[in-house]
Amino acid sequence: MPSSSTLRSSGTAHKAENTQVDGRSFEEIRQDCLRRKVLFEDPDFPAVDSSLFYSQSVPINFEWKRPKELCKNPKFILDGASRTDICQGQLGDCWLLAAIASLTLCEETLARVVPHDQDFDHGYAGIFHFQFWKHNRWLDVVVDDRLPAVRNSLVFVHSADNNEFWSALLEKAYAKMHGSYESLKGGSTMEAMEDFTGGVGENYDTKKAPDDLFLILKKALDRGSMLGCSIDISSSAESEARTSTGLVKGHAYSITGVEEVNCGGRKVHLIRVRNPWGQVEWNGRWSDNSKEWNMIDRSEKDRILRYSGDDGEFWMEFDDFKANYDKVEICNLTPDSLTENVTRKWEVNLFEGNWIRGSTAGGCRNFIDTFWTNPQFRLTLEDADDEDDQCTVIVALMQKNRRQLRKEGLDLETIGFAIYEAPNDDDHLGKDFFRYHPSKARSRTYINMREVSERFTLPPGKYVLVPTTFQPHHEADFMLRIFSEKQAKTIEMGNNIDADLPDPPMPSSPEEETDEEKGLRRLFEKIAGTDQAISARELQQVLNGVLSRRREIKYDGLSLNTCHSIINLMDVDNTGTLEFQEFKIFWDKLKKWIMLFLSFDTDRSGRMSSYELRIALNAAGMQLNNKLLQLIGLRFADDNYDIDFDDYLTCIVRLENMFRVFQALDRLKTGEVTMNMTQFLLLSMNV
Repeated sequence: MPSSSTLRSSGTAHKAENTQVDGRSFEEIRQDCLRRKVLFEDPDFPAVDSSLFYSQSVPINFEWKRPKELCKNPKFILDGASRTDICQGQLGDCWLLAAIASLTLCEETLARVVPHDQDFDHGYAGIFHFQFWKHNRWLDVVVDDRLPAVRNSLVFVHSADNNEFWSALLEKAYAKMHGSYESLKGGSTMEAMEDFTGGVGENYDTKKAPDDLFLILKKALDRGSMLGCSIDISSSAESEARTSTGLVKGHAYSITGVEEVNCGGRKVHLIRVRNPWGQVEWNGRWSDNSKEWNMIDRSEKDRILRYSGDDGEFWMEFDDFKANYDKVEICNLTPDSLTENVTRKWEVNLFEGNWIRGSTAGGCRNFIDTFWTNPQFRLTLEDADDEDDQCTVIVALMQKNRRQLRKEGLDLETIGFAIYEAPNDDDHLGKDFFRYHPSKARSRTYINMREVSERFTLPPGKYVLVPTTFQPHHEADFMLRIFSEKQAKTIEMGNNIDADLPDPPMPSSPEEETDEEKGLRRLFEKIAGTDQAISARELQQVLNGVLSRRREIKYDGLSLNTCHSIINLMDVDNTGTLEFQEFKIFWDKLKKWIMLFLSFDTDRSGRMSSYELRIALNAAGMQLNNKLLQLIGLRFADDNYDIDFDDYLTCIVRLENMFRVFQALDRLKTGEVTMNMTQFLLLSMNV
């Protein structure tokens, strides 16, 4: 069921949610197994082939074995978790392993993802748990310790030490969260880093970096972000090849600090880099024993080099860093990160929403006729950054659950976003605005990645952010995160539900009727018969007869239910029929609704696009939010996202009925009218 975009705040650290279908926690399951003296077997991720692969039969004869069946003295973590604990197996998930290796460099984050309250000794019950971030929630994922093996050797991730199993069990928990091991094939290291931290990723090419990259890195470190860098390779033969300056190609480094020093009367930017190996360091300018350190103040030198040694960590001049390294990755942590001793933290606004075909899946700006129907978000930047008069904003658009949907034949959509200066306080911007106004900023490209993120520097003001898929009519759920240095006000647009429905006119006497009204009266008397009232079936006959003669309308005939809804809408005296004055008012409405329908039938096909329904309803005096428009689109639109006239009429009549009920409720609350229970029930049933 589609849901409208909803704002969810990122505040202080939250307790991880239990994910087992039966609702039990890790500790509850473990204690139950210990009491019954059995080893846990996970019913949610059983030791069967479907937990391994979804698109093929298992290519080899796997056996699911517990660590105690693979070695004599298994350990969860042996002598601390380190990058050497991660060795790739037969699964194409090196992106995940690189992220796990980086995770070992941050003890606090590692302790959250890999809780240390578990082992193969005290309290062992064949159950382990890990914590991952998913769509603004921390999840506690439980697994049993049965691992896929062939000839008593692990097939997938394993440790260099044959009796250490934390990395293999972490991979299994991550596979469970995504549905299977096969779901982990292919991905980006930043995707897993975000799942380990709840952060948002940024990537920079040092050769094309912005002029203020050093300041960006400094601010990121001040906020406790995780930073990495690497040197590109041109072939697999260069992987982990050492350069003459002591750097390693195709290898993941961590950035751990930046400094600005005064050297010989000029300011020099320095950056501190760490090799996870714990050795093999840069030997150029500003390396541990270089002459440059003798050119700065002694106290400053002692402060900066306080913990230096042959530990894999070294300093470089920032220009040398950009010349030697090619890529910089930043994982910006949200305010609910575990690290409390950071200088500053990001302010975060978060929304969840969806693109639904026929209503809010409008595609990119290339498709101007539907682009405006995408979800829209108003961003108000009031306070500039401390350093200048601009506002730093990171926008991150993530599509949800696409790994789990692979088994259904769905993969990543191509996504992106655009930012426009907001002209006013309109609830939703229409087609003409986007036709005549260029974007102020946008994602660099549309790409089929889980998340697209971009950093912008914008002047204070009001903006509209439009997230989209590249092609229209493509459905997906998304999460939108907006990071800012100062608090920013963000709301979803198009979220109001309202109606401006005029009261029906006073009846006119036969002597005051126009020629058109006199003709309408003759038609009514011919249909009504002696009781001078029209029933639902009689109304169906006359409307089908009149509308079927209008060639400009694609019309298959009104249902009897729709005619009942029309009578319910117009029947003010609750007789279940229409008298002439009621019929006349309806006829005036019908003419207006026909004109609206024809005005939005732009290709004269006799149908109107479901994407135009928002404007048509607004013109009829009714304003709906995205959720209701999505539901109506799914209910009434055909496979070509069109609505014919009978469905359009059914929709508009039922909506007006609904709003009449709400208006009556409001009047009851304010005491404008009084109504007994019978009258209220009759009015409610009209919907």
